[in-house]
Amino acid sequence: MNKEELKQLKVTALHCRQNVLRMIKANGSGHLGPAFSCLDIVTALYFHVMDVDPKNPDKEDRDRFLLSAGHKGMAQYAALAEKGYFEKEILDTFGQFKCRIPGHPDMHKLPGIEVNTGSLGHGLNLACGMALALRQDKKKSRVFALMGDGELAEGSNWEAAAIAAQYKLDNLCVIVDANGLQISGHTKDVMSYEPITDHFAGFGWAVTEIDGNNMEEVVATFDKLPLESGKPNLIVAHDIKAKGFSELEDQVGCHYWAPDQEAMARAEKELEDAIKEVLAQ
Repeated sequence: MNKEELKQLKVTALHCRQNVLRMIKANGSGHLGPAFSCLDIVTALYFHVMDVDPKNPDKEDRDRFLLSAGHKGMAQYAALAEKGYFEKEILDTFGQFKCRIPGHPDMHKLPGIEVNTGSLGHGLNLACGMALALRQDKKKSRVFALMGDGELAEGSNWEAAAIAAQYKLDNLCVIVDANGLQISGHTKDVMSYEPITDHFAGFGWAVTEIDGNNMEEVVATFDKLPLESGKPNLIVAHDIKAKGFSELEDQVGCHYWAPDQEAMARAEKELEDAIKEVLAQ
């Protein structure tokens, strides 16, 4: 990826964060912290890594993305809208009764959503099934699943981790959004699974760690997949909760945000300034 392509990817990630603010502004509240922390990862997947087509979202040979931590749904909605899966005006309906973009993704309401998520600990299991089925059908498609570090406390994840290694699912890549915080506090204090890489490596996964908010590092790591032939891939993305709005970054209180007009205006201005700064580089 050349310098200009990388710059555009960074700008796209900031536009996606603006889309998140648009949804929160329409609804009055939302999970800003987890959505912002993972948006560099999500942007890289949709705009650089995955073979997907917003004009043909159900094409058989597409790559699959599963947002296991469904409460981060605004991040996926933001990227899908920016990619052209649906009109951006739909963002203004977030959280409304019978809307197409509810608090957690619903595959029956929106193109580009592979599965319904929200109940934590299910995404990795579903991703394993998809990856195995694609391989049996001799498809070259890959499956990407984004999890939260707080989600690792769900025991079903570890059954899936064993299955993925047993069946050598190297067409599967799991990214852990390791921002260190969850709704009830610091993940290390609630239920620690550190070091995460050692746990997955013990099951037989190929593992690596990155700065999940460093687009250069994110792209370079995805470009190396599979990390090892015959092994499922784990990327632990160490990032910052609410990355992109400095006054909320790395705070427990940013998990779910209900801003007043002044706070929203500050968040909007910070993103506008960040876009100008990237473009000027």
